[in-house]
Amino acid sequence: MNTNAVRTGVRYLLLTLFAIPWIVVPFWLLIVNSLKTEGDSSVLSLAWPKHWNGGANYRTVIDQGSYFLGLRNSALMAVPTILAVLLLGSMAAWSYARSGSRPLRFAYYTSALSIVLPPAIVPTIYVLTRLGINGTQLGYMLVIAGTRLGVVVFLATGFVRTLPHDFEEAAQIDGANRWQVYWRIVLPMLTPVLFTSAVMLIISVWNDFYFALFLLRGSERATLPLTLYQFASTSTHGVSWNLVFAHVVLTSLPLVLVYAVLQRRVLGGLTEGGVTG
Repeated sequence: MNTNAVRTGVRYLLLTLFAIPWIVVPFWLLIVNSLKTEGDSSVLSLAWPKHWNGGANYRTVIDQGSYFLGLRNSALMAVPTILAVLLLGSMAAWSYARSGSRPLRFAYYTSALSIVLPPAIVPTIYVLTRLGINGTQLGYMLVIAGTRLGVVVFLATGFVRTLPHDFEEAAQIDGANRWQVYWRIVLPMLTPVLFTSAVMLIISVWNDFYFALFLLRGSERATLPLTLYQFASTSTHGVSWNLVFAHVVLTSLPLVLVYAVLQRRVLGGLTEGGVTG
């Protein structure tokens, strides 16, 4: 038997064994308990439902859990924020990668450092209050964009450094300005790494709860994580885990659909963009 085939089989076996307790079991626990009655789900077991109650659970979440309101708010805030971060981050990455100046190098490391820095919520609220946008969707979107920009800058800068200068120089010789060079030459070449960054941003922004809790006022502005929190905390008889799990399933469903559509592009981006800054 081929040695490489054996090694590949062993790797897949180890990955499968690793995935079972960390991915398969939690996923199964989530799905199966969203189909149970309140009493059965309180045990949090992996067993099949004794009494199927999935339809009622999901209808309750949609009717009483403000699901479509949260879905609308999440989409209206996540989509433009992610597009802005991808555009600004790729532009900054191109400048950082093509420049040798020390101020820009310092700016790059500062941007990349934001990936690991903990969020400073009190200064953030102070700044937003002084600007008059605290508690608004605009203020929340600006904060989310600022805190996620470093990821795109880090990934895209390393990717741009591997690209040849020939196409950019040829475009400049033909009379293209910097914006035209970026839009027509650089941005199309950044597509693989931007797809990968987009999926990371979608997961991060869609599931954001920390900033949404502090920076969004009023239930009419609540995103899906906030509607889930409000729905779970309004019960006077304890947490109804069957409804909470059903809400989590519906909250995660758009992410699953996006990943299913972009899966091949994401894997291609990870392969082509697997470089560091």
